[in-house]
Amino acid sequence: MENFVFQNTTKIIFGKGTEKSAGAEIKKYSNKALLHYGGQSIKKYGLYERVIKSLADTGIEFIELSGVAPNPVLSMVEEGIELCRKNNIGFILAVGGGSVIDSAKAIAIGVPYEKGDVWDFFMGKAKAEAAVSIGVILTITAAGSESSVVSVILNEKTQMKKGYHSSLMLPKFAILNPELTYTLPAFQTACGSADIMSHIFERYFTQSKNTDLTDRLCEGALKTVVENTPIVLANPENYDARAELMWASTLAHNGLLGTGRIEDWGSHKIAHELGAVYGITHGAAISVTFPAWMKYVYKQNIGRFKQFAFRVWGVDPCFGDDESIALEGIKKLGDFFKEIGLPTSLKELKIGDDKFEEMALKELQWGPIGNFMKLQKEDIVNILKLAM
Repeated sequence: MENFVFQNTTKIIFGKGTEKSAGAEIKKYSNKALLHYGGQSIKKYGLYERVIKSLADTGIEFIELSGVAPNPVLSMVEEGIELCRKNNIGFILAVGGGSVIDSAKAIAIGVPYEKGDVWDFFMGKAKAEAAVSIGVILTITAAGSESSVVSVILNEKTQMKKGYHSSLMLPKFAILNPELTYTLPAFQTACGSADIMSHIFERYFTQSKNTDLTDRLCEGALKTVVENTPIVLANPENYDARAELMWASTLAHNGLLGTGRIEDWGSHKIAHELGAVYGITHGAAISVTFPAWMKYVYKQNIGRFKQFAFRVWGVDPCFGDDESIALEGIKKLGDFFKEIGLPTSLKELKIGDDKFEEMALKELQWGPIGNFMKLQKEDIVNILKLAM
C-alpha cells in the first residue's frame, strides 16, 4: 500500500426532497448566488421551481446561467466568470450532472484569477489560489464531480479537453436525491453507469501491491453498478436501485477508492480525445475505450485481471489458464456494455482511424499517459485500433 492523504469535506445531503435545503445551505456562505444549469429539463420536471422557492425562502438573490451542454466548453466558463465578477457573486449552485458541475468549478477558480485566462490552469501554466464556494444539486449519476477535486473542460477553439485538479473546487455540499434521476433517458442512464465504472477502473487497475481492502471496496462498487443498472433501465422509478447508483457514483470519484494506490487514468485521457474531437458522450467513449485498453495492457499484470474476472464477473477460477480467465473477464465487461445499450466499437459511432495520431499527440504534451502501463503514441494508436 502506498502512502496517502485523504480528506474530503463535501457535505453529502442524501434522500427524498433534499433539494429543498439548498437555500439554507447557501446562506451559510453568501446571500447572492449564480444558478448554473443545463437545458430545460429542470424546469420541465419541476426541480427549477423547488430550487427557486428554496432560494427565495432564505433570502438568496440569484442570477442564472443556463445552457451547459455535454463536454462543457470554455466559452461558457468565461461567460460565467464575467457574470460573477460584475454581480459580486459569492456562491455558485450547480444543478445538473458532471458537465454543469465541472463548468461551475472552472468558473469558481476563474473568478478571483486576474493574471490571465482560466484556461491557464488546465494547461499547467498556473495554480489556483482562491475560488468562489460552490454547491451541487445532482441530477445525473455518472461523473462523481459532486465531491471530487477535478474539473474537465473543452476548449472548443483548439478541440482540447483537459482536466484540472484542486481541492479549492471541492463543493461545500452536494444534494443527492435519487428521485431526480427518474426521468433520465435510458441511454444517458447507461452512459452514467459506464462513467461510474470507469472511475473505479482507474483506481482498481494498479501496479501497487497489498491493496486488498480498497480492491474489495472497488469490486463491491462495481458489482453494485452491474446489478442495479439493468433494474433502473427496466424500471426507471425504482428508488432503491437509483439510490445505489447515485451513492456508487459519488464513492467512485471522491478519492476514497484510490487511497494507497497509484491510479492510472490513461483510458480517460483517450476517451476525452474522442469527446473533444467527435463530441461523443463521455460514457459512450468510455464503453468503447476501456475494453480496448484492457485487451492491450492485461499482460502487464494478468493476476489483477484474473482477480477482476472472478471477483466482479464470477468467472470460474478453473475456467482455464490465467490468461483465459483474464480475457473472459474483459469479454464480460464488453457484453455488459452491450446489454445496457452502449457501443463497444468506434465503428458503431461512425468514427474512422484518420485522426488517431493527432489525438495521441495532443495527449502526450506532458509525456506518456497512464501508470498501469505508460502509454506512448504507438500505444494510444494501437488501443484506438483495437477499439475499431
